[in-house]
Parts: sequence; C-alpha cells; structure tokens
Amino acid sequence: MSLESVRAHLAEAAPDLEIIVTGTSSATVELAAEAHGVEPAQIAKTLSFRLKDEVFLVVARGDARLDNKKAKQVFGGKVRMLGLHEVEELTGHPVGGVCPFGLAGPLKVCCDLSLKAFDEVIPAAGAQNAAVRITPDRMAEITNADWVDVCQEAEALA
Repeated sequence: MSLESVRAHLAEAAPDLEIIVTGTSSATVELAAEAHGVEPAQIAKTLSFRLKDEVFLVVARGDARLDNKKAKQVFGGKVRMLGLHEVEELTGHPVGGVCPFGLAGPLKVCCDLSLKAFDEVIPAAGAQNAAVRITPDRMAEITNADWVDVCQEAEALA
C-alpha cells in the first residue's frame, strides 16, 4: 500500500508528477541510478533518524554521507538511524522505497543542501521499484521540508 499512499499524496500535492515504476529493483542508490540512467549522486536518498523521541527524515544526494558533527549542531543532539524494523512501521514505506511523500503519519522532513547541486533529483516513491523526477525545491515545497546542511562536503567524499 505504500506506493498507493505516495500516489494519493502526489495526486493532491503535485498531480503533474508521474511516478515511474521500473521492471527492476531500485532499492539501492546504485540500482536506482542504473534504472534511471543517472549518476548515483542524482538519486535523492531518504534517511530515517531519531533524536530522543522525535523521528524525522533527511533527504540527501545519493553519494552524500551524514556529517555527525553538523547533524548534532543542526538537530541539537546526537541522531541515530532507525532500525530496519522501525523504518516501515514509522514511515509506511519499505526499506529501499522510503521517500518523503505519502508517509504513514506526520514526520518532520529535512532536505540537505547537497540536493541543490542538481536541477532534478530522483527520490523513491514508496516501493523498491518506483521513483519520481522532481526539482529539489519542489520536493521541499511538497513535503514542507526544512533545508539543512548536515552532509559532508563533496570534496570530503572523494
């Protein structure tokens, strides 16, 4: 039902966006990049975190890594990734299909500034073989996301 919740959310918030369902898995950044013919960096991966009792999502470019020092400063404490069993329960999406659209309940969404390197990014769409093509600013607008700087600089990743 996760893909259906994304369809319902986008039908209301962005009816012009098309959900792309592929015949192959796009459950990892590498598989998604291959399925959509782009570099891994252009995939918008959605990471699920907890800080004390708050659960929130961070959407970042596919090759980005969280900078723990920046994240601690931005979020006000040490964040930890959700366990695999918690992800689907709290987001409504399976691992490999997690996205900021059509969530099971209200969650804070943050978009990392690393996404702004692209005119268009490709986040998942609630299934391990579904995605959308969208501008970073529009994704942030549709999901009411805050822009944050919590990932390592691209040069630090090399």
